[in-house]
Amino acid sequence: MLEIKDLHVHYGGIHALRGISLSVEYGKIISLIGANGAGKSTTLKAIMGLVPKTSGSVFYDGKDISANNTKDIVKGGLILTPEGRRVFPDLTVDENIALGAYTRKDKAEIARDRKWVFELFPRLEERKWQAAGTLSGGEQQMLAVARSLMGRPKLLMMDEPSLGLAPLIVKNIFSIIKEINKAGVNVLLIEQNAKAALEISDYGYVMETGVITISGTGKDLLVNDQIRKAYLGE
Repeated sequence: MLEIKDLHVHYGGIHALRGISLSVEYGKIISLIGANGAGKSTTLKAIMGLVPKTSGSVFYDGKDISANNTKDIVKGGLILTPEGRRVFPDLTVDENIALGAYTRKDKAEIARDRKWVFELFPRLEERKWQAAGTLSGGEQQMLAVARSLMGRPKLLMMDEPSLGLAPLIVKNIFSIIKEINKAGVNVLLIEQNAKAALEISDYGYVMETGVITISGTGKDLLVNDQIRKAYLGE
């Protein structure tokens, strides 16, 4: 579904990504874990065309999208749920959800997907006329995911969906990620909560200072001594 080959990104004099290569297979949940500043968010932004690539290639669904603009990438079904939720605070929940479908014209299917996201997030339906800025942090994260799903992603990239949330809400978010994947959406997940991410992932990559240092199945990484010491607090 997604293949990144030898991706380099510079920010001024900083070499932020140093030859990243990774892939997302069809039907899978893939995690990218690492400390703050490792380059995880930069990787997703480079895939989406939000930051310029110095070199390297991005292939999505069999096509080279390295030079594509962000809007065309979104239209193709590759969608990013950004870190920090980024909801529109003065718009209602319903209006935020509607904006997720801004590239689509299929009104009947949009209505069907809207019904689906409210089934996934019943709390949002209860608050659909409420201003998004008045929601709790967990509810805003649910809204950010729901808005992304309205773009009908083939591959959903999620940047720190559990950041700053209470443990019970985190558990709910990860359960919903699994449901989304079962519904046919491929997932590339960035998470500092390495344990929770790897537990639901088919495969994982570990990034340190712009380089992929370790990769393996989620199960294998969970029992890797180096990962346990560095990221799982064991």
